[in-house]
Amino acid sequence: MRLLSPILLLLLVSSCKQNADVAAEPNEQQQLIQQHVLAVLWYQQSAEMKASYLQSYRYARILLDAKLDTIETDMPVGVVLDIDETVLDNSPNAVQLIKANKTFTQEAWKPWSDDARAKALPGALDFVNYAMERGVEVFYISNRKDVEMEATLKNLKDLNFPNADTTHVLLKTVTSNKTERRSVVSAQVEVLVYLGDNLRDYSEIFGKRGEDMGTRVVMENKDDLLNNFVVFPNPTYGEWEKPIYGGDMGMADSLKLIKRIGVLED
Repeated sequence: MRLLSPILLLLLVSSCKQNADVAAEPNEQQQLIQQHVLAVLWYQQSAEMKASYLQSYRYARILLDAKLDTIETDMPVGVVLDIDETVLDNSPNAVQLIKANKTFTQEAWKPWSDDARAKALPGALDFVNYAMERGVEVFYISNRKDVEMEATLKNLKDLNFPNADTTHVLLKTVTSNKTERRSVVSAQVEVLVYLGDNLRDYSEIFGKRGEDMGTRVVMENKDDLLNNFVVFPNPTYGEWEKPIYGGDMGMADSLKLIKRIGVLED
């Protein structure tokens, strides 16, 4: 029987240890997925999430009432809502990705939106129905792709959302910038309130946030925001994450982990 040389034996032990370390430690993608779990849990299960949405929609109603009581315009009036994580809850899709050990991709999103089974978020249906009762037209501007229109309308109709048609639902055709689509709506109605989980649902000035993650531009426009826009909490994804990666959402998972930790303050 031939004995292994000490050098070969050392190499074999080292290799086994490295393989064990790889098996014991999650890779970068798995770490991102694990970080995502708590945010999705909060969004799906916490009472605080439900209360936040109910409060936001109540504030939207207060703004709407105040403006209806004081506005002087010859135009019809309206409100504009985002769809995802504003009126429709897509957190089950995030759960599907977590259980499949995957991160978000458009390829994984499309089957979910095609199913048209997202549920209404707390307070959403009551608010849009109230707006319609007061003679306020309801529009939806979303960055879902235009090819998702049929399934999106079905989902909204199944939940009894008003104005679930191609006149009132404006999806993305070319750009995520909603300015042009907002202009289409504002040419038809005087928009009283905008609602969304992303600051760009209100204005493109929040598209370039810089190193302070957009804090400066929010503070410079806080009166405008408080009077015209209602924002909903979404810790699971959004424009808020993009500045962390210098605008590069396609950055490697390993670098995303480093960037996330790098912006934390202690």
